[in-house]
Amino acid sequence: MRTQRGLVDYALQRRALLAEVMSGRTGVTEVCDATPYLIRAAKFHGVPTDVSCPVCRKEPLTHVYWVYGDEIKHMAGSARQPPELEKMATTFGEFSVYQVEVCRTCSWNHLVASFVMGFKGEQAPKRRRAVK
Repeated sequence: MRTQRGLVDYALQRRALLAEVMSGRTGVTEVCDATPYLIRAAKFHGVPTDVSCPVCRKEPLTHVYWVYGDEIKHMAGSARQPPELEKMATTFGEFSVYQVEVCRTCSWNHLVASFVMGFKGEQAPKRRRAVK
């Protein structure tokens, strides 16, 4: 995404959690706990991926993008698709996006990444001309 900045990737945290599950130190029911609201958001607003679920391996994961921020008012806390995020980035100065992967079969979910979007950090500072 063009205006994405301040990316935080949670891949290491994901890998550590999956190692805990595979070793039996953490139960599957503890990590497969997606809410019905998240599952519904994945169904209607999610972006399908080619990556199969690391827990059940039955279905490809779906990415859901949640938006938050003071400027976006009533949109805050809603799921949006990437084209909508790009449009929002040209309209709003700054908002946060949280990318979550979801398995609609076993309810696995994990935060993949978080980043900031908007036109606020995109513009170069204006230079003042010296008055002669």
